[in-house]
Amino acid sequence: MKNTEIFSITHKASRRSFLQSAGTMALGASFLPWLAESSQAENLLQDNKPLGIALVGLGYYSAYQLAPALKQTKFCKLTGIVTGTPSKATEWEKKYTIPKKNIYDYKTIDRIADNKDIDIVYIVLPNSMHAEYTIRALQAGKHVICEKPMAVSVKECQQMIDAAKKANRQLSIGYRLHYTPHHQEVMKYGREKTFGKVKIVETSDGFKIGDPNQWRLKKALAGGGAMMDIGIYALQGSRYTVGEEPVSVWAQEFKTDSVKFKEVDETILWQLKFPGGAVANSSCSYAAGLERLFATCEDGWFEMGPCYGYGAIKGRTSKGDMNLPQLNHQAAQMDDFAQCILTNKPTRTPGEEGLKDMRVIEAIYRSIETGKVVPVS
Repeated sequence: MKNTEIFSITHKASRRSFLQSAGTMALGASFLPWLAESSQAENLLQDNKPLGIALVGLGYYSAYQLAPALKQTKFCKLTGIVTGTPSKATEWEKKYTIPKKNIYDYKTIDRIADNKDIDIVYIVLPNSMHAEYTIRALQAGKHVICEKPMAVSVKECQQMIDAAKKANRQLSIGYRLHYTPHHQEVMKYGREKTFGKVKIVETSDGFKIGDPNQWRLKKALAGGGAMMDIGIYALQGSRYTVGEEPVSVWAQEFKTDSVKFKEVDETILWQLKFPGGAVANSSCSYAAGLERLFATCEDGWFEMGPCYGYGAIKGRTSKGDMNLPQLNHQAAQMDDFAQCILTNKPTRTPGEEGLKDMRVIEAIYRSIETGKVVPVS
């Protein structure tokens, strides 16, 4: 369907019926940069309110990143919350002027199906809860953004994708870096071979984790340690820098504190081999500060650092600095997803993208267990 035809149809349709039809879109390739047609979305907003987002889980990321970012968005806004803590419900109700009818707990979340104020549900829970609440939100007829990692197994990822297709709703994974100019430029370098074919990539992400009692250090909730949390940034970086899917991996795990990291991994080093011959050497750690993406190519190089945190991103190439705009990652991510829904476009970070990462992560853990090079299925 042509864009003019889409606009003609959606301009006449009610907001509710339009959002229902938006879910029928086919999911496209996630690595091809898609510039949202803001003018079209803005025209739609003349007759339709910004899409309502409900945050499920009101921990640090929701409180200090997503909620503030939603004050900067144009195509979506905070209209609901889901929390198991009554005191948080009261606090957020007052702070963000959220109607009581838009406040749910984990037992009543399914009633969100009848709430027309909420179009998108953002899952911000411990990793092991992602699949259950994503599927419940999809079954309630809502579009969903699920934080990374998508889930704790390939099986769960596929169940989430299947649920989205069955519900005719969009499922996007919270890969905020895909929506930043610097990371989009790196994807372009690899795809267009700006500096020639990528030969070797080095990616790393790590920090010294604090509270030993937090959920991220409990396998039942996190599914893993540094690899599932921040290692996924380094993994993503190597995949979209090369622009291919890895065919094999070799990995090792190291622990400097066997008590604190009794249940989960502390530090992992891994090497990915890509079908075109490129190799990625990567690492992640809960015990040391790491943050870099570097690629050497046939005719030059490019790198970023800092590059994975919530703040400003800096990049350089063999031809000079990457002088690109800085923006709020989360606001850009959520606004892009809202525009996808409003303009009947596929999200650039669909569930399939999260599934690809989980396939590699499972292969990394198998390599650690066996001490061998493991194929990525």
